[in-house]
Amino acid sequence: MSRIGKHPIPVPAGVEVTINGNHINVKGPKGELDYNFCEILNVELAEGVVTVTRPDDSRQAKSMHGLTRTLIANMVEGVSKGYEKKLELVGVGYRAAIKGSNLEMQLGFSHPVIVEPPAGITFTCPDATHIVVSGYDKQLVGETAACIRKWRKPEPYKGKGIRYEGEVVRRKLGKSGKGDK
Repeated sequence: MSRIGKHPIPVPAGVEVTINGNHINVKGPKGELDYNFCEILNVELAEGVVTVTRPDDSRQAKSMHGLTRTLIANMVEGVSKGYEKKLELVGVGYRAAIKGSNLEMQLGFSHPVIVEPPAGITFTCPDATHIVVSGYDKQLVGETAACIRKWRKPEPYKGKGIRYEGEVVRRKLGKSGKGDK
């Protein structure tokens, strides 16, 4: 039995789960998410708890069991609490600001970088060097944060760039001349 897949998913108050065949719809105060799970698995809602079971121990059923349970649990948590990723800008002159709903960043280019949020994503800037990407879809929040980070990945010599909060950048030494005295 899958260690992750066997755990039930509690549905908090204010979240509505609808299962129709191999389609699940989760609606909550933050938004609404849909997912089509593998038709091999059985997903049931009973007494405010969602359970995912597999009929046999086939290779495909085993591989999809824990994944499906985790995706449904992330949907339930996303529509009730939401997710956020925090980014830091490290470097002289690197800064970010919110213009309307868009994120405008100065990253050392000759022009500002403007990022438009996808549907369901909001940007906030607590200060000029921090960005918070928040939303109810865990996959979309992570993907949007990765797209922002892609503009200036942290470089290993000075550590400049956009990094996740708490990310440790391994620093390299740089050039050392043989005849430097």
